[in-house]
Amino acid sequence: MSAVEERLAELGLTLPAVVPPLAAYQPAVRSGRYVYTSGQLPMVDGKLPVTGKVGAEVTPDEAKDLARTCALNALAAVKSVAGDLDRIARVVKVVGFVASASDFTGQPAVLNGASELLGEVLGDKGVHARSAVGVTVLPLDSPVEVEIQVELAE
Repeated sequence: MSAVEERLAELGLTLPAVVPPLAAYQPAVRSGRYVYTSGQLPMVDGKLPVTGKVGAEVTPDEAKDLARTCALNALAAVKSVAGDLDRIARVVKVVGFVASASDFTGQPAVLNGASELLGEVLGDKGVHARSAVGVTVLPLDSPVEVEIQVELAE
């Protein structure tokens, strides 16, 4: 088991299987030293645990937990092309989308779920740039979607 996966275990987490694509794309692709994930939904065992808009059917705290699940799914996608999560030199960028009620403006706090997980698991290598975007709707009526870009060590 890699050091990153040992750290996940210390946190009471296990790396899930890669979420299969919903359409014509790959969960992650590698270009040189970089891995780019597709947007990851908070799927657990092939299902969304919650659907709806944040600030309406979904609370910000629930959405923050879902963003954490998205980041875990993104790490699984990275491993599928990098082979080993210990190869991560750093997380470069996180982009998160929050399906938001019309008056909801707490997207950054929701995306902290993903950012905090990456920091807990990867330490300084998990520090990244980030965008948090509110949108009207996401695939399958998911409340949140997260993609990450990582640089691999040489």
